[in-house]
Amino acid sequence: MTFENLLPGPPPTSLPDDVAARTALESALAGGADVRPVAAAHPAYSLAWAVLAEQALDAGDPVTAYAFARTGYHRALDALRRSGWRGHGPVPWEHEPNRGFLRALAALGRAAAAIGEEPEAERCREFLRDSSAAAASELPAW
Repeated sequence: MTFENLLPGPPPTSLPDDVAARTALESALAGGADVRPVAAAHPAYSLAWAVLAEQALDAGDPVTAYAFARTGYHRALDALRRSGWRGHGPVPWEHEPNRGFLRALAALGRAAAAIGEEPEAERCREFLRDSSAAAASELPAW
């Protein structure tokens, strides 16, 4: 026998789009330019930090990746709270502006695992699954 949860969970949180930051990041990536100036010009834009973290991981620099990912993660938590998030609940991967948070969280988990910080890596793994099952299956595992 299965039981349905009759108490509704928190509604999904959707971050607003930052058109200027998104356009700057897309332009930098399309032109092969350094993403650091985008992060400097738009420090609240978590996707820029996530991209920097992913690039550092790909380059074999997990310490730098950890710093970039942690910055993106914390900037995204601030944005989520401003959008009504109360510390739990879905953050859908399908909503493009949420991807900065989800990618920063995944990069933080990957970087934590790479430097041997397994409790942090596991916390990130669980948080990613709880926030978005789609993101957890889409993003690289660690």
